Amino acid sequence: MSESTSSPVTEVAILGGGCFWCVEAVLEDLRGVVSVLPGYSGGHVDHPSYEQVCGKATGHIEVARVEFDPSVLSYADLLRVFFATHDPTTPGRQGNDVGPQYESAIFWQNETQREQAQAVIAEVDAQHIYDAPIVTQLREPATFWPAEDYHRNYFELHPEQGYCQFVIAPKVAKFRKQFSDRLKKQG
Repeated sequence: MSESTSSPVTEVAILGGGCFWCVEAVLEDLRGVVSVLPGYSGGHVDHPSYEQVCGKATGHIEVARVEFDPSVLSYADLLRVFFATHDPTTPGRQGNDVGPQYESAIFWQNETQREQAQAVIAEVDAQHIYDAPIVTQLREPATFWPAEDYHRNYFELHPEQGYCQFVIAPKVAKFRKQFSDRLKKQG
């Protein structure tokens, strides 16, 4: 008789929804999410730095690499939360964050994810939640470059910082209220 101590099978999603601090802060509280790592994807520069990406010439987008347990959180539900917690109608912008690094993007990892992303975009469009069309880019898999260590858990580690107070905190509060039934157990 052997005990089963296997870890759950996880999947990875790469999502760009503006500043990666915001995406990380929201998604890390979602039940089924194992880890969220900020980084860069989609550009032509290897091992980009934050400064290079902010320079707007690398082609990279600020993204979050989300590892999740699909037996708890489906990819489609992850995308529904993603679309509800950023503005997918503004090209190259999220609020006051402007530039190509802030594009709304989904870097699908396989054909199933691509198809599910298309279906969720169609579903969100059909609900007429937004006054403008969704401009989220569906992009092929690309190398994920982890951001510098100081970007990890930024909101958690710097809650008093101005951007955290005025941009991230309200977004996280809205998420927690809207998806209270989907939160990891607090305690």
